[in-house]
Amino acid sequence: MTGRNLYIFAATLLLFSLVSFGISLTGIAHEPGSPADAVLWRTIGLFLLVVSLIAALMAVLQHMFEQAERRVDEQRRQNRDRKHRS
Repeated sequence: MTGRNLYIFAATLLLFSLVSFGISLTGIAHEPGSPADAVLWRTIGLFLLVVSLIAALMAVLQHMFEQAERRVDEQRRQNRDRKHRS
């Protein structure tokens, strides 16, 4: 996955986490067909938040490594051009 896709994935998980926390604080959890336990909604929200933070960290690290790799390639190219000129 590219860094941008991981950022989108992290943002989506964060959104679902906030929705889960919101459901735990409102009376929607008592609607028929939905889990009535607010603790379950908070746990799901917390789990999604942690996974979102891990995905965001992976995206940042991948972006940093890609940038470092581009700089190393650029520096090699410049060194090669300097050797060919002399």
